[in-house]
Amino acid sequence: MGHPKFSRPKFDTPKHPWKKARIDEEHDIAARHGLKNMKEIWKARAQLRRIRQQAMKLIGRVDATHPHWVREKGDLLNSLVRKGILSEEATIDDILTLGVEDILNRRLQARVYAKGLASSMKQSRQLVTHGHITINEQKITIPSYVVSRDEEELISYHPSSKLNDENHTLRVIIDGRASEATFEESDEEGDAE
Repeated sequence: MGHPKFSRPKFDTPKHPWKKARIDEEHDIAARHGLKNMKEIWKARAQLRRIRQQAMKLIGRVDATHPHWVREKGDLLNSLVRKGILSEEATIDDILTLGVEDILNRRLQARVYAKGLASSMKQSRQLVTHGHITINEQKITIPSYVVSRDEEELISYHPSSKLNDENHTLRVIIDGRASEATFEESDEEGDAE
């Protein structure tokens, strides 16, 4: 059971720690998502495993038309839709197609980068940990914070942050890269014609 003062780990370490294929895959994921260590990937895998187990339990029910199981399926789907992991028209079978990347993409660090507030995933992690990012005017300094669908549009720079100034060096670099990307896309469309 364990001591109540010391919580148990919420993830499992790999059973075979020295498998090259798994290590390479984890390093690729960590590089793409700007993660600090492999524990963050293991936590996402554990969360995904729990979600899948619950979905498989609900799919495997013989009497799936019973009101209790119908409500439980609906609650699971609504929870994943609110978290932004699934789309609104998803079914219970779509849960089994989820991957670790789907879980990692809901982290605050990834949402800051996707919103264009940082030029890289590592930079977005740094902005979050240094207190430059808020959700609904509340400073959040945890890069692994799971952003719900409702909170996604409320992500912004902290009001007292120097990054609120549009002439800040970092903002100029980020805006410059965004305009280069749109310029390259328009060139590709022009070449296609």
